[in-house]
Amino acid sequence: MLNTLTAALTCCLLLTIPAHTFSLPPILTSNEDHDHQKPIKHPKHHPPLDIPFIGLGLWNSKGSDATHAVDAAFGTGYIHFDSAAAYSNEEYVGSGLTNVSIPRSSYWITSKLWNTAHQPSLVEPALRKTLSDLQTPYLDLYLMHWPVAFVPNPPKGRNSIIDQDTSILNTWRAMESLVHKNLTRYIGVSNFSPRQLDTILAACKTEKGGICPYAHEFETHPYLQQTEFVEWHLKHDIKVIAYSPLANLNPTYNGTHSDVPSILEDPFWQDLAANKSITVPQAVLGWGIQRGTVVIPKSVHAKRIKENLGAVDVNFTGLEMARIAEEDRRVRFNDPTKGWGVEPPLFEGLDGGSNRFVVEQEEL
Repeated sequence: MLNTLTAALTCCLLLTIPAHTFSLPPILTSNEDHDHQKPIKHPKHHPPLDIPFIGLGLWNSKGSDATHAVDAAFGTGYIHFDSAAAYSNEEYVGSGLTNVSIPRSSYWITSKLWNTAHQPSLVEPALRKTLSDLQTPYLDLYLMHWPVAFVPNPPKGRNSIIDQDTSILNTWRAMESLVHKNLTRYIGVSNFSPRQLDTILAACKTEKGGICPYAHEFETHPYLQQTEFVEWHLKHDIKVIAYSPLANLNPTYNGTHSDVPSILEDPFWQDLAANKSITVPQAVLGWGIQRGTVVIPKSVHAKRIKENLGAVDVNFTGLEMARIAEEDRRVRFNDPTKGWGVEPPLFEGLDGGSNRFVVEQEEL
């Protein structure tokens, strides 16, 4: 029997990095079941890569800074890059990716579908644009960036008109075809509420050819731990990708919850890091990895990119993990609900959302 969320519910390879060419896979016209799709080929001696537990986040990496960040990350040992069309830098990210000498199958690329491309006919063109910009023949993971559809090509000055006629299921079914066509290895979601995730799971588990989410990317960090939500995903073999894993260090959050100290200046984390002779970012990221999430810290500074990678060697005792759990402030920094006029609100049923998280089970 299958368990689902109900409406109320809610390592790194050291690589040194020379150029590769790419071509997009042909469009497949067959609607055959995904069990019979022609899979993306990998070298026989190199099994398909699973998502590494740490990656370079590329949000807010502007222009050539994104290229340099990718170069620095590859040189340090990263093999995981988290991108998105909405970051408006994928051409620059692609320039960095073309400098690598290792096989494409040896590193992981995630990107995301933006809200204006949710209509089914726009989904594949959006991904093909991303593949062209990134100069790669396929993605490892393609996420629905938000569970919100915007009207494409809105009037000037109105960038977030809600498309009431396009549902998340409409978009998800179009994304499933991207896997069948070998444009991406996996698909997933981002910023979904339990109710919205349940909608996808109920469909993908019962429909012929359905493909369920490989991963869910959402905000989680020591100030917004969402432990029950994280553990539910891990129990059901859905990877959790933690964006903003360093909490409020993202400059986009300046002025949001100003009563909460920068995590770099939080005495609890300063003491914990000092006791282990590591930096606060390494401690925070190490906690994220140890709890089973994939962390994607962002930076365009080579020194910090290297520093963050040190988190893979951090370990906490059970007592330390319990103490960290007590530091949860249930504070969410990224919530565009009001600005977008979304109803029901985003993150319904979650900490920092409209109500608390409740776990229930239902048989399909």
